[in-house]
Amino acid sequence: MNGGSVRFESQAGVQDAQGESASHPPAARALPGRASLGVRWRAMARVGIKMMLHDKLKMLGTLVGVIFAVLLANQQLATFMGLLSKNVLFLRNSGADVWIAPPGTNQFQAGKQLGDFALMRARVTDGVEWAEPLLLGGATVATPVGGAEPVTLIGVHLPITGGGPWNMVAGKPEVLARPDTMIFEDADREKLGGLNLGSVREVSGHKVQVGGFTYGLIPFGPSYAFAGFDLARELLKVPRDRLNFVMVKVKPGVDPKRMATDLQARLGGDVKVMTREQYMTNIYTFLLKSTPIGITFGTSTVFGLIVGFVIVSLSMFSAVVDNLREFGTLKALGTTTADLAKLLFVQSVAYAVVGSTIGLALVSNLANAIRSPRLALVLLPQTFGGTFVVMTILCVIASSLALFRLHRLEPAVVFR
Repeated sequence: MNGGSVRFESQAGVQDAQGESASHPPAARALPGRASLGVRWRAMARVGIKMMLHDKLKMLGTLVGVIFAVLLANQQLATFMGLLSKNVLFLRNSGADVWIAPPGTNQFQAGKQLGDFALMRARVTDGVEWAEPLLLGGATVATPVGGAEPVTLIGVHLPITGGGPWNMVAGKPEVLARPDTMIFEDADREKLGGLNLGSVREVSGHKVQVGGFTYGLIPFGPSYAFAGFDLARELLKVPRDRLNFVMVKVKPGVDPKRMATDLQARLGGDVKVMTREQYMTNIYTFLLKSTPIGITFGTSTVFGLIVGFVIVSLSMFSAVVDNLREFGTLKALGTTTADLAKLLFVQSVAYAVVGSTIGLALVSNLANAIRSPRLALVLLPQTFGGTFVVMTILCVIASSLALFRLHRLEPAVVFR
């Protein structure tokens, strides 16, 4: 617009419209016939894109609003998903398909202990490849400079190391068969007093030797430290006939849900039997309903979307007000409010696509830049598609507010 030439195609042909021409007033250049829907969409799309590119400052301001909303909302959402992922870190990597836990278990943490009868019955159940006990509890590591640091102690049963350790960067899981040997988290080496292979530390009053290191095994709490089952029993002071969980691996072709139902019937109400997916769902539900995590990050995500929506709405409304004469010219040439809605729709989709692409690129780079064993931003594949959909909806709603102003616009404004 603004002195440029815009071409409109109708069923009678193509006419050139010069909005500022003195010899051919806009009213005299009206289209003789109504163009087809596809032609009008193409014409409005071209005009909308040209108007966007003409006022680059307003285009930049609108894009900044979309980018800000995408960046803030996805950063909060990725952090939230990262925290959820930390809470199910062990379940994802344990190798177990079915879990036998104390009644009322909603998190992966030490609670009421089980009798070893659950382990024995699981091992003799048809369809079970292996069933192994697991000990879980808090322990402290005394540092050379004084004081102590907490760890989450995992006791695994050899030779099948169901439940870990995994992601080893030094040593092998088999070292846990050595007397008084443990595996620690590599990211906590300095925190625990400069650990190295062969270092000796006092864990809950018992001297142990460092036999290996894992990387990234830090849940939503102290890092995991692994010990053989008997050593862990001694450190956690668990009676010989008690344990915290039973992990069950089913044979190929066996349905874990059916196995969980079968074991629940065999063991009765003294235990809670869940598939891995059911256990993870319980943890997610508990965190969302019983902790402030969901409210905190959900509020931040919505806040980012609201701020972006306000910026986009103001920018698009301002662009309409500043171009009233141009829109009046379009109306004088025969365009309807529905045609102008097409124009604003094309603009809003363009803003959403370009802004979302830039915003997602920025948040992806941010996630890679701050990734560490303690914090990981999790961007799910669904997040990318969902971002384009949500931002398109927000931009379209924002453009509809500007459309209300154009609905009342009279073509005569071009002569004022």
